[in-house]
Amino acid sequence: MDFEQARFNMVEQQIRTWEVLDPTVLDLLFTVRREEFVPSRHRSLAFADLEIPLGRGESMWPPKLEARAVQEVGIRQGETVLEIGTGSGYLTALLASLAARVTSVEIDAGFSRDAAGKLGRAGIDNVELVVGDGARGFGGETYDVVVLTGSTPMLHDAFFRQLKPGGRVFAILGDAPAMTAKLYRWTAPGACAVTSLFETVVKPLRNAPEPARFAF
Repeated sequence: MDFEQARFNMVEQQIRTWEVLDPTVLDLLFTVRREEFVPSRHRSLAFADLEIPLGRGESMWPPKLEARAVQEVGIRQGETVLEIGTGSGYLTALLASLAARVTSVEIDAGFSRDAAGKLGRAGIDNVELVVGDGARGFGGETYDVVVLTGSTPMLHDAFFRQLKPGGRVFAILGDAPAMTAKLYRWTAPGACAVTSLFETVVKPLRNAPEPARFAF
């Protein structure tokens, strides 16, 4: 398989057509080798426009969704990132290539361990991998960017408290089949502006908070 041609085709045919035009993000897709983060049995699908199974009921996002999320959060030099859901480690690698530091929380110890090996082989050393449940925030630190890689019916307030002034949260909210990717921007203490970006469907975070439901 010609990986470089497949990578070029992915960027030109999938990524650009999904409104990802930031040259920094596009360049990153050529330097962070996605095929190294895909399970070996699915390596030939590394650049396909689909979710790739990771096992244990989880999947990698399609490439266009990963690229769009990175573009939307707009990481600037020196910023720190909290990622909820390490998964394969590929999105972690993209975020870490732009950020000063990434803390990535993964509830599945096996995924976290596998991602550590892949990130190490890619020479990415500014990531702290943590095994834990981040569906309702994680730890007491504050960050410039928070990215949730699983959907959630509602976004827990803890994530807003973990934002630095000017910080951003990327999250996919809702229940299948109706989910919306949203970007929250810190505007003042206790206040955020929210932008609805696009509709999509991704697997939910384990233990994601549920809103109160009416019972009849």
